[in-house]
Amino acid sequence: MGVGMILTAFLKSLGQISDPRFLRVLLFGVALTLALLVGVYAGFLTLIEWFAPETIEIPFVGPVGGIDTLLSWGSALLMIGLSVFLMVPVASAFSGLFLEDVARAVEDRHYPELPPVPRLPLAESLIDAFNFFALLVAVNIVALIAFIMAGPAAPLVFWALNGFLLGREYFTLVAMRRLGRQGAKDLRARHRGRIWIAGIMMAAPLSVPLVNLVIPVLGVATFTHLFHRLNRA
Repeated sequence: MGVGMILTAFLKSLGQISDPRFLRVLLFGVALTLALLVGVYAGFLTLIEWFAPETIEIPFVGPVGGIDTLLSWGSALLMIGLSVFLMVPVASAFSGLFLEDVARAVEDRHYPELPPVPRLPLAESLIDAFNFFALLVAVNIVALIAFIMAGPAAPLVFWALNGFLLGREYFTLVAMRRLGRQGAKDLRARHRGRIWIAGIMMAAPLSVPLVNLVIPVLGVATFTHLFHRLNRA
């Protein structure tokens, strides 16, 4: 029953993807995400240029050149892999910055009978987004050991851990708009299992390049539907 509810919420969100407010947030979010990834990659290349030797001396072979070029290509492959991990904290920051616009678009179309709510103060939204971003980064760095030890099961560990954190954050931010911080925590505590499943269903596609660019928007919309369904239960 919980999975069916989540899938229904997701399909409603997917059906609204052509909404101009969704598209505006989506395009802006994609631009910010790509800018971040390009910036991180540029930092990698700069470090390589600073510290990598142009040639190395191999016994019985002599000097071998092109090391910096080889490392540059290697860093490109590394960034593709790191983008999977980077998209999770990026998605969390994205939710804090653009949640209000997406949630309002969902409520205007599907819940027009609801009274409007004031926007959360920008400073509070930024603080919440930064705190959760830092938490996700710290937890995933520590969890790298668990990922390595998990072997083939590493993706499942990654999805379970980040699904819990993403579900907790997205649902709380959406619910806070109408219930306040304590009310959001209370509702989350009563439905933590469903919220965790919804978070896992969001974390899994965040691991897929290109697909992960649209998930933050659909994630906010899905959790908005989920909140209204659970709040009425």
